[in-house]
Amino acid sequence: MFLKRHLNPAIPRQPANLAELAGSTPSAPVQHPTPTPRLSALSTPHAKQTATAPCLSPMRYAIFGDIHANLEAFQAVLLDARANDATEYVCLGDIVGYNADPCACLEMVRDLQCPVVKGNHDEQSAEWTDLAYFNALAARAIQWTRDQLTQSQKDWLRALKFSRLVRNFTIVHATLDSPTSWGYVISDLDASASFSYQCTQLCFYGHTHVPRAYVRDVRINEVPASSLIIEPGKKYFLNAGSVGQPRDHDWRASYVLYTPATHTVEWRRVEYDIQTTQNKILAAGLPERLASRLAEGR
Repeated sequence: MFLKRHLNPAIPRQPANLAELAGSTPSAPVQHPTPTPRLSALSTPHAKQTATAPCLSPMRYAIFGDIHANLEAFQAVLLDARANDATEYVCLGDIVGYNADPCACLEMVRDLQCPVVKGNHDEQSAEWTDLAYFNALAARAIQWTRDQLTQSQKDWLRALKFSRLVRNFTIVHATLDSPTSWGYVISDLDASASFSYQCTQLCFYGHTHVPRAYVRDVRINEVPASSLIIEPGKKYFLNAGSVGQPRDHDWRASYVLYTPATHTVEWRRVEYDIQTTQNKILAAGLPERLASRLAEGR
């Protein structure tokens, strides 16, 4: 059953007034300040990748995607993950695109030395192909991103795989049935195609920027993306939401914590310094709409 998403009245009101961002200095102090740690302080040991290795010590995976060059949101997510005892990190792709810090975000992901899959913005930002597939806002942002990335960074993006096995679960940016076609999973029917190619009990994906949870038992159902206990005999296709550009009418960054020992998955929402992100977008000459939409969560 497809469940419509509604604006949650408990969501904190977004703090930014875009009209005040036209000047070089915001007219009001940032209401949700986020500490800005050095990038080196956020690195973590490489996540061990094996489908058969036993769990010798408690593991907690912070699984995130669709960072989209939003440095402030990404820093806030990593700090929240650390505060919640994350031991491993996994990236679902689309590190770059839309926002103004593609190089910094890419280097932070590289420093984590974690499993990463390729997203459509990662693919296009590393190439010089035609951008007719993208809407005008995305195309303009990708072209700008191409101009910012170094050749080494483009080579790293180009080498990423489209799907991967991490321990005992799968990760993909878009769909398992055709991961290079960048289809969207937004319904039970969409999910059924990926379930047909899912060889693990659990798969995490991104691309839609909306947290979702599909469960296959006798039939496929969408359940609330808040917290889950992974049950034997069922399969799960789970969207972690977006770090850098959520589209579920909640401006806060979204990611997932997965704890294999307790078979639990928890979606988390994290406030960040949205005004700084918006100011950077405007200062970079990127479309104003890319700044305003962050506050709307769409």
